Amino acid sequence: MNKIKKSIGERIFEVFNIVFMCCLCIAMLYPMIHVLCASFSSPQFMSGHKGILLWPKDFTVNAYKLMARNPMILKGYINTLIILVFGVTLNIILTSFGAYVLSRKSFIMRSKIMMMIVFTMYFSGGIIPFYFTVRTLGMENSLLALILPSAISTYNLIIMRTSFLSIPDSLEESARLDGAGHFVILFRIVIPLSKAVIAVMILYYAVGHWNSWFNAMLFLSDRKKFPLQLILREILIQNDTSMMVQNVGIGEQGLIGETIKYAVIIVSTVPILCIYPFIQKYFEKGVMIGAVKG
Repeated sequence: MNKIKKSIGERIFEVFNIVFMCCLCIAMLYPMIHVLCASFSSPQFMSGHKGILLWPKDFTVNAYKLMARNPMILKGYINTLIILVFGVTLNIILTSFGAYVLSRKSFIMRSKIMMMIVFTMYFSGGIIPFYFTVRTLGMENSLLALILPSAISTYNLIIMRTSFLSIPDSLEESARLDGAGHFVILFRIVIPLSKAVIAVMILYYAVGHWNSWFNAMLFLSDRKKFPLQLILREILIQNDTSMMVQNVGIGEQGLIGETIKYAVIIVSTVPILCIYPFIQKYFEKGVMIGAVKG
């Protein structure tokens, strides 16, 4: 079979794409590599280092050892995992229910309800009404304040609804002839055929819960309930490393404190990076579903 000969313009375009993508990958990977190498480098070296760092200098794990002294890191991990597990479970269940209802062509009010839902993407009541609503419902200083208010994302609901709309009507009609109800159709037909988009929803919701800190700052006053990201905010932004450098010399506290910050970033980033490879194969297909049919 003869291969189609590419024109000069097509070859130039391919070379440009390859170079551009390589530069883009380097731009995204370099900050991660720099932070990783800095977390394993000695504080004395990092204090005077400027520019690119592609390999740890004076390799040491002292930053990670000192970080482990902070009991709030482990407690924050546990709280975040609790929020992640219960939050994502609730997110997927409610988003699936909402998307199923809004994708039913027999549901007369679906267009009007969809317009009202989309309206919330552009307009909201603001932080103060949101705070008073959560407090009135008795969720203040509770992990529920970080789960229930974000139970459904409008954007994710639209993507899942579009995915459900792409399922052939003949499958639902056949199921109804066999006496299947809405729950049977949803859990035995619609959801099994939408594994790709559900995998993407799990990723979106999981990343959202993992990175969330603002609601925790608003509603939580008990430090034992702080999620990991709020603990990291204290360490990175408020420069609170005192609990981890108590036994370090006064002159070295500032130096080791900087490397602790790098170690904290790595510890908080690695778990979510480990999840992505397992659902990466569904990611592209699931995202593209939302662009096919509105």
